[in-house]
Amino acid sequence: MNDTRCGAIDVHTHIVPAEFPSYVGRHPDVAWPSMQHTKPCHANVMIAGKVFRSIDDRSWNVARRIEAMDEAGIDRQVLSPMPELLSYWFPSEDAAIFGEHVNGAIAEMIAAEPNRMVGLGMVPLQDVDLAIKTLETLVRKRGFAGVEIGTHVNGTPIGDPSLASFFAAAEDLSASIFVHALRPIGHERLVGPAALGAALLFPCDVALAASSVLTGGLIVRHPKLRLAFSHGGGAFGLLLPRLIHMWRTVPSVRDLMNENPRDTARRLYYDTLVYDKDTLAFLVERFGVNRLLLGSDYPYQIHDPDPVGRIDELALNPADRRALIRENAITFLGLEVSD
Repeated sequence: MNDTRCGAIDVHTHIVPAEFPSYVGRHPDVAWPSMQHTKPCHANVMIAGKVFRSIDDRSWNVARRIEAMDEAGIDRQVLSPMPELLSYWFPSEDAAIFGEHVNGAIAEMIAAEPNRMVGLGMVPLQDVDLAIKTLETLVRKRGFAGVEIGTHVNGTPIGDPSLASFFAAAEDLSASIFVHALRPIGHERLVGPAALGAALLFPCDVALAASSVLTGGLIVRHPKLRLAFSHGGGAFGLLLPRLIHMWRTVPSVRDLMNENPRDTARRLYYDTLVYDKDTLAFLVERFGVNRLLLGSDYPYQIHDPDPVGRIDELALNPADRRALIRENAITFLGLEVSD
């Protein structure tokens, strides 16, 4: 995969296909999504007969995305599925069929603008063997950089040993893994609309996933695995000192990790989607300037319309600025850079 441009790379953007195929499986009560086109360029994603999200054609229209990228100073977008499409709750054969449609939509968007788009597909992680086969196809045959996965698989954290073979395969394939919040717990604790979950629950969900990677020993076992966490790693940066303290003082915690959690955390990647200069500066200090990736969450309501501007507020030296807006993403995605 070649990259000949010199501008920003946004690793956190999502797509939804313009249409979904009809369900033709054999399982009852599968919450198979459908699209309800309400007016030109707008649609509702319908799940179980209810509106899950109202979207517009920026979710699938490459020309619209290119226009927005140029306005925001973004040279490349990394396309990944809207997280609710990951479908870990489907029977595995249904998830594989659905994933093939979503991955195909991403591939078509990349084919339309191969110098501006990079793909992170989806795999049926509820069936690890099938997920590995799908990952192999995406990376070796379709040229995807890797996949997006959820923070957990139907409640099983990504650091759980049951998923270890998938991450071993990802390391062998040199596949990039982007971890996104998915169906977080805690909605019953919120006072206000469900939309607050994206602001208040996503950070907790991502932090627990990152913590499970450390306590499960995943990165120590697979040091070449490229693993990135959305939303700045959520609350993980604040949890890390507590984990370090426990590692130093509690033998049972020390037994889980054979190196200081601070060092392990600095082997992971985190996007810059934190909406605040001081928080972003904190992430640079906590994880290192070479571990942060530009991210916007385009095109949804929560997205940051000026992710490059957020980084420029830090007044970094030119090398560090290039690292955050581009160079770290090249490393994470495994892009080959041409002069």
